[in-house]
Amino acid sequence: MKKILIVFLMSTLFLSCASSSDETLAAPIVTEQMYFPPIDGSSTWETKSITDLGWNQAAVQPLLNYLELKNTKSFIVLVNGKIVLENYFNGHDAAKFWQWNSAGKTLTATVTGIAQKEGLLNINNKVSDYLGTGWTSTPIAKENLITCKNLLSMNSGLNDALGDDVSPTNLQYVANAGTRWAYHNVYVKLQDVVAQASGQSWNSYFNTKLRDKIGMSTTGFWYVGTGIYKGLSIYFSNTRSMARFGLLSLNKGTWNGTTILNETYFNEATNTSQTINQAYGYLWWLNGKTSYHLPQTQLKINGNLIATAPSDMYCALGKDDQKVYVVPSKKMVVIRMGEAADSENLALSDFDEVLWQKISALYQ
Repeated sequence: MKKILIVFLMSTLFLSCASSSDETLAAPIVTEQMYFPPIDGSSTWETKSITDLGWNQAAVQPLLNYLELKNTKSFIVLVNGKIVLENYFNGHDAAKFWQWNSAGKTLTATVTGIAQKEGLLNINNKVSDYLGTGWTSTPIAKENLITCKNLLSMNSGLNDALGDDVSPTNLQYVANAGTRWAYHNVYVKLQDVVAQASGQSWNSYFNTKLRDKIGMSTTGFWYVGTGIYKGLSIYFSNTRSMARFGLLSLNKGTWNGTTILNETYFNEATNTSQTINQAYGYLWWLNGKTSYHLPQTQLKINGNLIATAPSDMYCALGKDDQKVYVVPSKKMVVIRMGEAADSENLALSDFDEVLWQKISALYQ
């Protein structure tokens, strides 16, 4: 009788454990909810530790040493919206501003998309619909081929060898719009298009429709060039403002449940926008493509834009190594601001390759 009782109890215990195990295996995996910092101007921003992520703490200091060596002023890593790393170097701090340079092109692309979402413009329309004819010095028939989408995609066909000035005399014909990719400051005319279409100044529309919606610093500003810098429009902000924009971009234009930018437009912006440069969207650079072109060259280069970085990454890149890297597969945003890592460069250098080797060491 004792044996029967013992066998019964053991069987019951086994079935109980098996049932508990099955329930554990069947339990849904809980995904951490995306975090968004408040937009009320407070300094509150939740953090997540390297340890909590299960990342490699030993890889942190080599990364920071490299960043400092390479003239970095600020560096932020977000995962699921929370700050994992935030570091300042070489006399910089969280309150100080720095220029985005061409990384700010993505701000213009985003605001253009917002204006389209509001029905103020259509990127498939020709630029002269908004600015009138004569905004270039090309023949009218050629000028009327240039759409807003061509400016977003860098295939306007205008001469990219004449500097940053976008006055009509400096915007000259080289090829029909859509047939030639060339990195050109003419994209900045989109700011005029938005101003004309909205009936507001570019600054006012940008501030109310983007900056204030995601809590970027209210004292950030656009520098508009004069003299030899005529035609430049460069945004200055603190590093957390850039990180906020990166977080909006990670979430495809949605901020904490509020749609700032239409997701369809955002998906277009972060995918190949034309047939020539596979690694270029609407003023966004794209990793993981089969080939790419660099600024100031017509040379096609085979391979990934940044071979050491995740293939699904899209990024805003600016002169002197201003970086907004967005990696959806890792729910990660990486920001770097500062002076040129090595010699002056316009978008990419081996700095990106080495930097991503060191970032990858955190989580591999």
